[in-house]
Amino acid sequence: MSLHHITTREKIIVMLAVMSGLLLVALDQTIIATALGAIVNDFDSFSSLGFVVTAYMLTSTVTVPIAGKLSDMYGRRIVLLVGVVLFTIASMLSGISHNIEQLIAFRALQGIGGGIIMANAFTIVGDLFSPRERGKWQGLIGAVFGMSSVIGPLLGGWLTDHQSLFGLTTDWRWTFFINVPVGIIAGFAIAKYCPTFKHETKHRPDYLGAAFITLALSALVLAVDNTQAIFQAVINQGISLKVIQWVLWTIAVISAAAFIAVERRAQSPILPLRFFRHRTYALMTSVTLLFGAAFLGAILYLTQFNQQVFGATASQAGLMLLPMVGGMMVSSIAAGQLVSRLGKYKVFILTGFSIAALSILALMTLEPTSPYWHEAIIMACAGFGLGMAMPVLNVAVQNEFEQKDLGAATASVQLFRGLGSTIGTAVLSGVLTTGIAASLGNPNNIAYIHALKSSPQASMMLEGDITADTLLQINAQKQAIYDGMHKAVHASPLPEGAKQTQVEKFTAMQNDFSTKLINAFTASLHHVFMISSVLMILALVIVSFVREKPLRTSVKAMPSE
Repeated sequence: MSLHHITTREKIIVMLAVMSGLLLVALDQTIIATALGAIVNDFDSFSSLGFVVTAYMLTSTVTVPIAGKLSDMYGRRIVLLVGVVLFTIASMLSGISHNIEQLIAFRALQGIGGGIIMANAFTIVGDLFSPRERGKWQGLIGAVFGMSSVIGPLLGGWLTDHQSLFGLTTDWRWTFFINVPVGIIAGFAIAKYCPTFKHETKHRPDYLGAAFITLALSALVLAVDNTQAIFQAVINQGISLKVIQWVLWTIAVISAAAFIAVERRAQSPILPLRFFRHRTYALMTSVTLLFGAAFLGAILYLTQFNQQVFGATASQAGLMLLPMVGGMMVSSIAAGQLVSRLGKYKVFILTGFSIAALSILALMTLEPTSPYWHEAIIMACAGFGLGMAMPVLNVAVQNEFEQKDLGAATASVQLFRGLGSTIGTAVLSGVLTTGIAASLGNPNNIAYIHALKSSPQASMMLEGDITADTLLQINAQKQAIYDGMHKAVHASPLPEGAKQTQVEKFTAMQNDFSTKLINAFTASLHHVFMISSVLMILALVIVSFVREKPLRTSVKAMPSE
């Protein structure tokens, strides 16, 4: 049974509503990233910066597998509506937060709503359409993700920079308020047009499994994302960061083992272990894990490269990704259409991964002196390859399962991709910062850093240990730091000659620091791109072992192995 009985018009309305909700979730991380500086300044809480990001990531990661299973049990419409309502309410509450503690709490609530939407948006495609038809819609969803990587920084930066909108002046709070009207419209459309449909008549929630997977994923996310910032109070008591991370990893491993043991006996498991008996599913989950890590390696660090080397703002860095996003959108939509017409998917994954792996490897040719067009050409090719493969991964997995398992199976794919992104970002960030630290040496011995400790623009960032990330933040704000220093010097009672000498000395130190940092950053970034390319090649090898089955034109029983 499926939702094929509703009209084409209703299907399109449901899909537009779902994609609107998905766009909000996809935009969230990029749009909020541009507002973090303003949030920190407003609440005067630089030390809580990591909590704002991690709170959302933690709850959204934990929610995805549970929400996928709940939608199989209670129906896609009601679960998706809960997600949209939670996300919309949490966005409003985040926007009216009075302090950083409230914002962190509401971001956690927002993450629950976002996780529910992520888990069900891809599954709705499987309910509305046969496997043969799903490709074109998965391609459109892939294009939505591509758009978000550009729209997010642009919209976030524009709203944060005090624009006049409807007679009101915008600020960072509007990066949350913007979600509310879209969420309300999406919610009404889903409530009206998405039929009630569920696959299990007897509800047997897997509470113990939910508890263990929540503990395992929470420990994993905390071990790799902003660990030092989150556990700074514990570190100040004399417990090292390494010890904390090892404890978290231990909890994650033990909880994961307990989760597997529970799932073996559960009547209605969150993640049925029988899924892994299907060759395609087992291989594709490995592929999505690798893809998640490699994809972030290409997108996240190119944005940072544009900010450090070209001096781009967050909004400008987003615009500079347009060649990659353009290539991704074109190939994502085209590949989806071709998959639906031909009924085959493997060739598109193999071709896409091949192009992406070679393009990411070519990013190693980027240097601080490289013109932007050099980067743009490589980005367009990388985007074309990534976009070709990305939407087809879900189609391949969904083709293996009956409707009653679609929610859990699709959500698990999103889970593994999210874990790949989380772990991959942590590992690649470690590679990047380790390379920079090895090249520059002890930051406390850098003359420019000594000069900044008396600067109001940078002193807050220099609290505690000075890491490679700190140095990159300082370099990204070098113009603001220079302007603040210049203003302070000219307001001092020093003679004009002494003022000019002080400005020239500071400028020389700043330029020397920036040159050395950018060279170290670029060299270290080459290692990041190499690892991302290797991950993509490994995913390509795994896909070659997939035994492709023709995409079905109707929803029937699960194909036999």
